[in-house]
Amino acid sequence: MAEKETLRERFFRCGKLDDCPVYDLHGHMGPLEGACLPRCNPEDMIAAMDRAGVRLTVFCHHDALFAPDIGNAINLAEVRRFPDRFRAYCGINPNYPDQVARDVEMFDDNRDAYVGFKFLADYFQIPIPDERSAPAWEKANTDHLPVLLHTWGGSSYDGPQLVRTCAERYPDAQILMGHSCHGAWKEAAQLAVDFANVYLELTAVLDDRGAVDLFVREAGSEKVIFGTDTPWFNHHYYIGALLGAEMNDDDRRNILYRNAQRILGDMLEM
Repeated sequence: MAEKETLRERFFRCGKLDDCPVYDLHGHMGPLEGACLPRCNPEDMIAAMDRAGVRLTVFCHHDALFAPDIGNAINLAEVRRFPDRFRAYCGINPNYPDQVARDVEMFDDNRDAYVGFKFLADYFQIPIPDERSAPAWEKANTDHLPVLLHTWGGSSYDGPQLVRTCAERYPDAQILMGHSCHGAWKEAAQLAVDFANVYLELTAVLDDRGAVDLFVREAGSEKVIFGTDTPWFNHHYYIGALLGAEMNDDDRRNILYRNAQRILGDMLEM
């Protein structure tokens, strides 16, 4: 009897797998000045998702990160156009605290589209524990919502120690460390070990050989989240890099879909 094919063998033969759906929890949408993003509209993003077997992308429109009053409305509109393929993060920019308060107040009215919040502190130059972001943090903590953070090693706005502060302050918020404190791999892995509510996310991690292997070895595959920053990076590249890393297929399934399904839970049914 022939030996059962591995996920790697089947992915490389078929390009995607019906029994291994991919959930991308770090996406964006729309053009960005100065960037070449040829597949940034939702229709083209869905075509790319279909080619790689990506079941769902959770995104925050670029406009929401810089003009949240405009961009968060686009987030909602695009999810409602394509509810089977997208969910959104509500973009939080603490430079506009009145807008933060309004977005948090309206969050429950938009549960069909939103799963949580997105912070981009290095761009805003406001540390992630800053009180101007507290309404969003408190909402996430009360409702056990995901918060996708841009995190980077050595950053004075979202580095490992600041993630630790937020994890201690908001123990029930589900903290997804976007880029996993890039470069500070061991510190990031230790955060995932120390806090049940902290997860390692793979955008830009896979440019450094061995980083995801370290995460699985030290924190366990149950604490690693698949993300690509789509439309910035290619799904097949990220899936291929994960298939080539040192782990078993059960670990890969955790990363590609099981962890996301667990974190999102009932939000997938809304």
